[in-house]
Amino acid sequence: MIGAIRDPSTLPQPVAKSEVGRRVVTARPGAPGDACGRRLCQTAEMADEQLREHPVERRTVFQGRLLTVHDDTVETVDGNLAGREIVEHPGAVAIVAIDGDGRVVLVRQWRHAVGRALWEIPAGTLSLGEEPEAAARRELAEETGYRAAVWERLAAGPVAPGYSGEVLHLFLARQLTSGEKHTDPDEHVIARLFTAAEADRLIGEDAVDLKTVAGLALAGFEVATSGRNRGAVPV
Repeated sequence: MIGAIRDPSTLPQPVAKSEVGRRVVTARPGAPGDACGRRLCQTAEMADEQLREHPVERRTVFQGRLLTVHDDTVETVDGNLAGREIVEHPGAVAIVAIDGDGRVVLVRQWRHAVGRALWEIPAGTLSLGEEPEAAARRELAEETGYRAAVWERLAAGPVAPGYSGEVLHLFLARQLTSGEKHTDPDEHVIARLFTAAEADRLIGEDAVDLKTVAGLALAGFEVATSGRNRGAVPV
């Protein structure tokens, strides 16, 4: 199970009440087998309490320019201890930018983590204290040179909640005007416009990432996979 990959025998064990600075681990009301607990599961809110994990200990194992990795210990609802390896991320934005002809702006860049280049909707990381829409406007202009007169929030939510706290904010941008892009020194990006049919074929060829599939679907693009491998899209 993602997020619970450590051997339980390596985890800190419950301590006596007299030990200072540590929570005492005890079984909570509503644990499996508890009749009251079964009744609590009748509503979603109460069911969440049946699932809630309580932090016991955190050890930071990596601090990078962008990411921080924590080795956490949590107490599960049945009173046991479990390990959770968590990636702390400041959050990100992604933009479905559509021109007056209904074409979508995609960017192509090399993704070292997967060892290949992908077509993606423009996206980027939130700066400290930056509002998501402001970040979206900035990233669209930096990566593509386009600016948009009309902005609409599409959705926001966790990207990989099994191990990461990153929240992605998706926006729709319309009424585009072109300009000069200003990418970061270590960022090499190709931007171009795709018709809806071309974008659909890219999805069928697994040439995009999943945030792009989600963003296009939320913006009303066809993302069916029934026509997979339908022919190459020009790059």
